[in-house]
Amino acid sequence: MIIQDVINHLEAFAPLDYAEDFDNVGLLVGDKSTTLTGILVTLDTLEAVVDEAIENNCNLIVSFHPIIFKGLKKITGKNYVERTILKAIKNDIAIYAIHTALDNALQGVNHKICDKLQLTNKHILIPQNKTIKKLSTYVPINEANTLREALFKAGAGNIGNYSNCSFNVDGYGTFNGNENANPTIGIKGQTHTENETKITITYAKHLESKILKVLFNTHSYEEVAYETITLENKNQNIGMGMIGEFETAKNETDFLNFVKEKMNTPFLRHSSLLNKKIKKVAVLGGSGSFAISAAKTAGADAFITADLKYHDFFTAENNILLTDIGHYESEQYTKNLLVAYLTKKITNFAIILSKTNTNPVKYF
Repeated sequence: MIIQDVINHLEAFAPLDYAEDFDNVGLLVGDKSTTLTGILVTLDTLEAVVDEAIENNCNLIVSFHPIIFKGLKKITGKNYVERTILKAIKNDIAIYAIHTALDNALQGVNHKICDKLQLTNKHILIPQNKTIKKLSTYVPINEANTLREALFKAGAGNIGNYSNCSFNVDGYGTFNGNENANPTIGIKGQTHTENETKITITYAKHLESKILKVLFNTHSYEEVAYETITLENKNQNIGMGMIGEFETAKNETDFLNFVKEKMNTPFLRHSSLLNKKIKKVAVLGGSGSFAISAAKTAGADAFITADLKYHDFFTAENNILLTDIGHYESEQYTKNLLVAYLTKKITNFAIILSKTNTNPVKYF
């Protein structure tokens, strides 16, 4: 097994295409073709974590947070980021970060928080936009079914609860219909004729490279004319945050104590108590102030997140209980989630859960 095999499993679980634009995810250090010796899973990659990987003969660190986030112009060891990278390189240890790809995954960070809090009826708080693409191409009529089947086999046409969905001039969802093409698209002097049909198919955007590879390998033309566009959609299975419900509503004090216990935090900060029951709860691991309005719109009685600033608490406006449990505390179970997933997928390697406490915040 090589490192790329592990990456394939991780990206099937949390495709990097759904990570936020500001993020730095994927293989950050190392060679993906290196033979794997072991996997260490951590929340953060620090020098101590690299030492732990060396001790356990692990040459791949799977980290939630990326150790390289901002651009580096030099690597001289002057700060903890550079020292960590240097140590990893010197010891042939690869570092892979998954971060907001896992934040946006349906079974990812926020699903884990909901499970710890025993919430039911879970769904995405802020669905991600523009996750579906549409490809149109022309193909000889006698090759149309072969190409369609190859594209469907590659994952095209399976969107949400729909499968084998294609578009053509006759409307949505038609699989066998043909469109006799007029000369509308040209390829180096080649025009489309009545012997061709137009195929238009939808697919999840993370499958694009796979879909195009199948198109080029299956199509008989030396140069294939095609067009891809991004569709407007809100994906209910991909996005930031999650909202769920307690089976039985809790009073506010019991709710806060319950959160402290389940999220293993010594203290938390919250907005003014509202003297009402807490039934519907929104969660967002990490810095989640941007989602306060979404939590309020969704009708949440409380919103659990981290890194709220002083003025953020004013935005509760006496209609939601804002609860800041700490950044590390909100994401601490993420590495357990990754270990559980990888252990199911990779049975011939021990997946090691890092014992290093990487929380930079200490409590007095």
